[in-house]
Order: sequence, then structure tokens, then C-alpha cells
Amino acid sequence: MYVDVNSPRHIQKYLKQAATQKGFTLLRCAHFLSPNQARNLGLSQVTTDYVVFIDNDIHVSPGWLEYLWQCAQETSAAVVCPLICVGKPLHNRIYLAGGEARIFMDIKDGQVRRRLHEKRFLVNRSAAAIKSNLYRCSCKFVELNCTLVRREIFDHVGFLDEKLLGTQEAMDFCIRINQIGKLMICEPASVVTYVQQTAYHWSNLAYFMLRWSDTWEVKSLIYFQQKWDLDTDSYFLHRYKQVGHRRHREFLYPLRWLTKNPKFSWLEHLAIGLERWFNQIITNRHARLSSIIVKMLAPIASSPDQIIAVKQQLQQSALNRHHSTSQQLSQPHLIPH
Repeated sequence: MYVDVNSPRHIQKYLKQAATQKGFTLLRCAHFLSPNQARNLGLSQVTTDYVVFIDNDIHVSPGWLEYLWQCAQETSAAVVCPLICVGKPLHNRIYLAGGEARIFMDIKDGQVRRRLHEKRFLVNRSAAAIKSNLYRCSCKFVELNCTLVRREIFDHVGFLDEKLLGTQEAMDFCIRINQIGKLMICEPASVVTYVQQTAYHWSNLAYFMLRWSDTWEVKSLIYFQQKWDLDTDSYFLHRYKQVGHRRHREFLYPLRWLTKNPKFSWLEHLAIGLERWFNQIITNRHARLSSIIVKMLAPIASSPDQIIAVKQQLQQSALNRHHSTSQQLSQPHLIPH
């Protein structure tokens, strides 16, 4: 199941040919979606016992899927994640080997606070160096960029939350899984690598700017806090301070030799200001799009009744998003400092 989120023409053509040749289902959306919107669109078509969410910037190692499935069978886990590495050379530097995610209470100045705890295991360790010490273990946090999930779990927790546009999607999912007491496991025999895509290619720029936009990130953080009734502590203050960091890191890279010199600090501020202005234009343009057009470009292994039901879900989803977008456009854009 491949969800094509408004890819450029040459990729659209390739995907259509590949879907015909290999017989997989291709869903194309006429404009950009958030990650959870795209995942839910694919999930709405799934009829198998398990579903694997995997992003297109993930490189896999031989046997990765078999190891995940075998782990789920042997442990009855609801969620199984692989050992996720990052960058090149592939399958070397660990990005995530499971983790912890929970909401806890503490007291400060006589006030009870609800806070978020997040921890990622073995970050930046060498997978080759500690290979003999890696073993299957339970965890409380996984990433959605590559994870196997027992499909029936969504009957209990519902679809992924589409109000989380740019961040906290995995955290929200894991908290919900932990609430119902289902088992999550990291299976290090399955190894994949996340390789960041560059924004320099023109065909990547528009979605990159939207995907990591200030608006999407801030709205997601505020909504996540409200949903789980979390206090604004050091965790969230740091996240708000880092808004736009990934975009700025990409676009300031050509100026890195200048911005390191204190004499040219004004140039960095100017570049960030111009980039934020451009980013807001792209975000506003996306918000004006009022509907989602999904084309079924390859055969779907579903019954006619299922196809009709999915189309009805998509139509209702489009109406809901249009209503939500109209409300968002009527509100001022605020970025906490």
C-alpha cells in the first residue's frame, strides 16, 4: 500500500508504472498531507492481521520484515519496532532501540504538575560495536517511521490523531497503547536506517517547508499539551524554542562559514527571518486547499462493499478537514518565544 502525497510528475509516473507491474495499491492525493493523515489513508485500506508503517526515507536490511513478524508471533506483541539507525553508512549509528514514554506527576512550589517523560535507548551508539549485547526487549516508545502494528489494536485506540500535524505523533500513539496495557517490543534482529532527505532539490522544497513548518509544529505541540493536560515545563519550553530548527539547519548550511563568525550574526538573523516569511506563505497556501482528491491508480484487494465504505470515509474526512481548516484560518498565528 503506497500513499503518494502529491509527488512531482516524474515520481508520480514511476509509482504508477510500479503499481501496475507489481500489483500493489497506490493512493494518490492531489495535495500535501500530514504524516498521520497519510498513514490513516493507507490504514483504511488494510485488511491483513498486521500493518507496517514505513516512510520512504527508510532503508531496510535483508529479512527486516520477517524478523518483525516472527517477533509478533512469538510474543503476541501489539507493536514491534526494529532497531532504527540513522545516516550513512547504513545500519551503523543507532537512532532508536525502543524507549520510554509516560505521563507522570510531580510537585513544584506546592503545585501538582502533569509532565511528560521521554527516553530513547542507545542513541548514537554503534550498532556493530554492541551487536552481541543487543537483544529483544519490551519498551514503551517506538517511532512510526518504521513499525509493525497488530491491526485490531486500532479497534481499541482509534485511528492515528490527525490533529497532530508535525510532531508528537509517535508519542501520542505510544501513550494510547500503554494506556490499554498492550505489549510493545523492539526487535534488534530487524535493522533499518533513516536517511534524512535534503530540501535542496526543488521538487522536495514545498513539502519540506510545510512538513517542518512553524505552524504545523506549534499547533501540534499546543494540541498535544491540551489533549493530555500537560504543564508547560522545560521539555515543552525547549521544543518551542527549537521550532523551525530543522529547516534553518538546512537553509543556513551554505552560510555556515559566515554565521560562525560573530561579525556576521546579523546575516543569520536576516536569513532566518526571510525563511520564516517564506515558510508562512507556503503554509497559508496549503491551508486554503479545501478538499482531498484521492485516485485509486492500481487494483485494490478489497471487496466492493469495502471500497464503497472507504470512499465514504474519505469523503467525510475531506469534509471534516475543510471545516477544521476554516476554523484554523480564522485564528491568529502565534509562535511562543
